[in-house]
Amino acid sequence: MTELNELWDATGIANFSGGQLAMLPVCLLLLYLGVRRGFEPLLLIPIGFGGLLANIPVADMTGPDGFLGILAKFGLENGGLFPLLIFIGVGAMTDFGPLIARPKTALLGAAAQFGIFTTLIGALAISKLVGAIDYSVRDAASIGIIGGADGPTAIFLSTRLSPDLLGAIAVAAYSYMALVPIIQPPIMRLLTTPEERAIKMTQLRHVRQLEKIIFPILVLVLCILLIPTATPLVGALMFGNLLTESGVVDRLSSTAQNALINIVTILLGLAVGSKLEAHKFLTAETLGILALGLAAFSVGTAAGVLLAKLMNKVGKDPINPLIGAAGVSAVPMAARVANKVGQEANPQNYLLMHAMGPNVSGVLGSAVAAGVLLALVH
Repeated sequence: MTELNELWDATGIANFSGGQLAMLPVCLLLLYLGVRRGFEPLLLIPIGFGGLLANIPVADMTGPDGFLGILAKFGLENGGLFPLLIFIGVGAMTDFGPLIARPKTALLGAAAQFGIFTTLIGALAISKLVGAIDYSVRDAASIGIIGGADGPTAIFLSTRLSPDLLGAIAVAAYSYMALVPIIQPPIMRLLTTPEERAIKMTQLRHVRQLEKIIFPILVLVLCILLIPTATPLVGALMFGNLLTESGVVDRLSSTAQNALINIVTILLGLAVGSKLEAHKFLTAETLGILALGLAAFSVGTAAGVLLAKLMNKVGKDPINPLIGAAGVSAVPMAARVANKVGQEANPQNYLLMHAMGPNVSGVLGSAVAAGVLLALVH
């Protein structure tokens, strides 16, 4: 009988806590969204499965010697290595040509970061008004970065400032990135007229290879001089981009775009899933993060559209305001959404390449914003 009792005490059934049981449907929902709905499956599937593993009783998967604990310590707690490696792959896949051809679209990418700082203030205000929620300045900065719609950047900043909130912030960031085609179009239509949505833009000029080679080096130098705290993210992004644009290291560029980013995506997703332990995720702060993340994303979208409208008032070269919404990053989905909404107003309107300028500048903008926040609150 003693042996039977010991065997029973070693089972998961006997050791599940209420919180762990509650997290199982949450993780299964993430898997459903990734598998069935196709919402950011590359990250939501590893994160959801990692969350299931993190809430297994007895196994201690997230402990210092556990599988997930080792991954998290190596790739997240050790300076945010995994997000930086992913940025190398993202840089290798990114074409900055549309931004170089029309540099003023960088302003739209910058405007979309307005949601980050607005949400930072909102998080601090909620913390004052709602007794059950207590966000520090560091927490508020980590939550605000969700507005950049850049998952690796959100994860990188959270590992530095608010590691306990990493799971909720990562889930919110990738969920809202996946919901770009649902969240953005109503905001875009609300803030623009049919005539504005139908604006056709002039053809982009051809960008020479030399310009594309100089660009990542120049951006890195400017970052070092002005915002050195952003150089980990910007440096990784520009290094990956230089591998591709140099044209002489095809093997390295191919590895960064395929093998490296695929392997690190798996490891990053599982490591983030380790942060979905019940006692960390099932809190009032998590609900606040989900609400604030949506607000950050919406404000960023609106700011980009409104700045594009303002630029039309003061400039001669017409800009379709829809491309301003692409400044939230979420490459290339946000650019595709801008193109789709534009074609609804004018079937002959092709905005994809024009929207890629704000889109890729949004990636840079969110990285720079993360560096600014690190400098201010770290």
